[in-house]
This record gives sequence, C-alpha cells and structure tokens, in this order.
Amino acid sequence: MPDDDLRRTILNMLQGVEHPREKAVDVMYLLQRQYGYLCDEALVVGAELLGMTPLELEELATFYDFIYRRPVGKYVIHVCDGVVCWMHHEDDIFRHLCARLGVRPGETTADGLFTVLPTVCIGDCDKAPAMLVNGRFYGPLTPGRVDEILETLRSGDEERVLCP
Repeated sequence: MPDDDLRRTILNMLQGVEHPREKAVDVMYLLQRQYGYLCDEALVVGAELLGMTPLELEELATFYDFIYRRPVGKYVIHVCDGVVCWMHHEDDIFRHLCARLGVRPGETTADGLFTVLPTVCIGDCDKAPAMLVNGRFYGPLTPGRVDEILETLRSGDEERVLCP
C-alpha cells in the first residue's frame, strides 16, 4: 500500500482532471518509484485511484519499456537496439555488456546492482551506439567505455559517471 504522502500526491495530481486515465503513466511512475517496480499491489492501487481495472492498467504498463513489472537492479541499463545503433554495431556492445555482467537480456545481476534491457530507441542517435543508465544517456559506446561506466557505478561514485 502506498504511504499516505504518495497517496495524497496522486490524489492531488488527479484532482480536477476530467479523465484521470490521462495520468496513468505518471501514476505508475510514482508507484514504481516507491516500490522499485510496479508490483501487483501497486498496480491494483493505481487502477483503483485512476478508475481503471487492474487489467487495463496492466495492459498499459506492459506497453512501456520504462515501467517494470518485475524487480530490477539498482541500475537499469537500457541498451538501444534501434536501427542507427544497430548500424554502429550495438550488438557488440550489448553482447559485451551482458558477458561482463554475467546476465542475459532482461536479467538482473546476482548482487542486484544491474538489470540489462534492450530498448527499441532511446533517441540519442547522434551518439550511437548508446545506452541509458537510470535515465542518463551514454554514447558513443565502446567496450572499454562500458567497462569504465560499470566500474564507476560499482564503486559507488555515481556522481562522477552520471553527471555530465
């Protein structure tokens, strides 16, 4: 169950909105932020607040790459596999990343730090091949740059790697 502050935030967001469903993605993001992913409990609560059925919200949630219906790592890595990144050998970067972390696409490392997900396009074509880590763009990538980013994140020095 969302805490009282989150419930108030969501209700305030929905107040005066003619069609609360318009705010479904925003509500899912808020719930995901509290739970770490959109768990079943959060899905039911979100649907109730939005005047939707859980199935309707589930259908919407599974459409979006950035709404997670399963637990994810501390760092969610979205590797772009769009056409431009593909032309710049994104598959080599993706394979290197998965091999380096010991996971397959969609999996989370045993330590819970990293989840690797393919994403159709992240909109950073001028820096292909590219990836997002918790919403921050990185590219153009090389295997060496990927290793550097991973090691910096593992060390806990997020500011150094995450800030432009």
